[in-house]
Amino acid sequence: MKNTYYILIIFLLSPLLYLNAQGLLSENTNFTKQDSLRGSITPEREWWDLTYYHLDIKVDPENKFISGKNTISYKVLKSDSIMQIDLQSPMKFLKAVQNGKELKVRHEGNAHFISLVINQNINDINSVEVYYEGHPREAVNAPWDGGISWKKDKNGKDFIASSCQGLGASVWWPCKDHMYDEVEGMKISVNVPSHLTNVSNGRLILVERIGDTKTFHWEVKSPINNYGVNINIGDYANFSEVYDGQGGNLDLDYYVLSYNLEKAKEQFKQVPMMLKAFEHWFGQYPFYRDSFKLVEAPYLGMEHQSSVTYGNGYQNGYLGNDLSRTGWGLKFDFIIIHESGHEWFANNITNKDIADMWIHESFTAYSESLYLDYHFGKEAGAEYVIGTRANIQNDSPLIGQYNVNNEGSGDMYYKGANMLHTLRQLIKDDEVWRKILRKMNVKFYHQTVTTQQIENFLSYETTIDLSAFFNQYLRTTKIPVLEYSINKKVLKYRWTNCVEGFEMPIQVKINDEDQWISPKAEWNTLTLDSKIDNVEVDIDFYVESKKI
Repeated sequence: MKNTYYILIIFLLSPLLYLNAQGLLSENTNFTKQDSLRGSITPEREWWDLTYYHLDIKVDPENKFISGKNTISYKVLKSDSIMQIDLQSPMKFLKAVQNGKELKVRHEGNAHFISLVINQNINDINSVEVYYEGHPREAVNAPWDGGISWKKDKNGKDFIASSCQGLGASVWWPCKDHMYDEVEGMKISVNVPSHLTNVSNGRLILVERIGDTKTFHWEVKSPINNYGVNINIGDYANFSEVYDGQGGNLDLDYYVLSYNLEKAKEQFKQVPMMLKAFEHWFGQYPFYRDSFKLVEAPYLGMEHQSSVTYGNGYQNGYLGNDLSRTGWGLKFDFIIIHESGHEWFANNITNKDIADMWIHESFTAYSESLYLDYHFGKEAGAEYVIGTRANIQNDSPLIGQYNVNNEGSGDMYYKGANMLHTLRQLIKDDEVWRKILRKMNVKFYHQTVTTQQIENFLSYETTIDLSAFFNQYLRTTKIPVLEYSINKKVLKYRWTNCVEGFEMPIQVKINDEDQWISPKAEWNTLTLDSKIDNVEVDIDFYVESKKI
């Protein structure tokens, strides 16, 4: 049963779900050329590979204004002369400069095509400086309806942050705004009024005092996706610790509003607990070089790489609520656990096309269950993920439409998590399952991937042909139905409501004894030595059953 409260909660499951008004949860088929320019690997993108960004900006809180430049370094893959850079209105693309010469730029909506004049020789490393300014889109209801949040803390001091997944990083800075090409490293320099602190990704390497302002220089040494880049500006207090992890000493830094320092010191004790659980299940934290930070933000939270943002009110659950209705969801702070889980799935393993965002969200939603499994036992983790099934809408497939910046259904969270929980049952060996998850984070370390790559990897590692399994759960809204009939000692059973070739084995209890059966689309028959009184499908499988 779903009451109105829990239908609404579906749209609040994570900072990465967006409002229908933004177009990412709707089944939009009226895509424009702007959608294609944003969502596809255009000819003006494919000939060059990102190597480094230096984003150097000034943030003016009083006027809600950002100005500066991004120096974009790139490797030439094939000779060409037109480069696409993305920057969304109302931000203004002022000019592009290469080797000291201003270049001609053709503007087409949010895509800007720079005509380069120097020879672009294959394997050359070149750079372009893009200057820009403007009043960036203001987040109306961050992070779902993203942009820049210009808020005040309870002391009246500026409290500012970016959030732009789906919407795109180009809403506040010029970049190659497509998921397939992650920059290999970057520097982020942010000038703010001197009474404020800016926290961004990576490590703080320098703070410069310039008159009544300060510039905070942050350096990222790992590949990073565009939406993972962030600014967080406020009256921050900082405390830190060192975690003895699988990769050695990991620096943990926490930036919170000054008056929340004591609450944060208590609530953030869950960070080492998170790392212990996730390094067990997924392997070592992927960004030791860049540290781990948890940063208070004026919205719920987001998985910005090595700079995870937090706004859950220093309480367990999701804003104090248990999304599973089992009690287990109040054993952990949803934002700390969920958004940190994205360091492995979204920031380490990143989808090439937003249509495959289930890779980020399904594994990360499932990580909540694995956190409970590690700290509270297998039954706790199972009860939690099964409890979240009440949030599933089955409104549209988990995979969106490719090349137009379109994501699939919000069911990618808890339908996806239950799909993975079902897969765990098929493997029948939790240690093998753990090794697969850890190997996955090694094989695709700091890479962008497609759904097909993940499917192929899991099929190979499990030695199970999972093509029909993924077709069923990712590409349709149909839940498999196990139909069965009992006639004294004879059990007949089959799968219905399934894609072609769906033949998933399943565990059932027959007369309270566990047994595996292998249904197909045709009726199968099982004859026992004694009368069959009852059949019960294992609840760990995300299926439905029907006695006929």
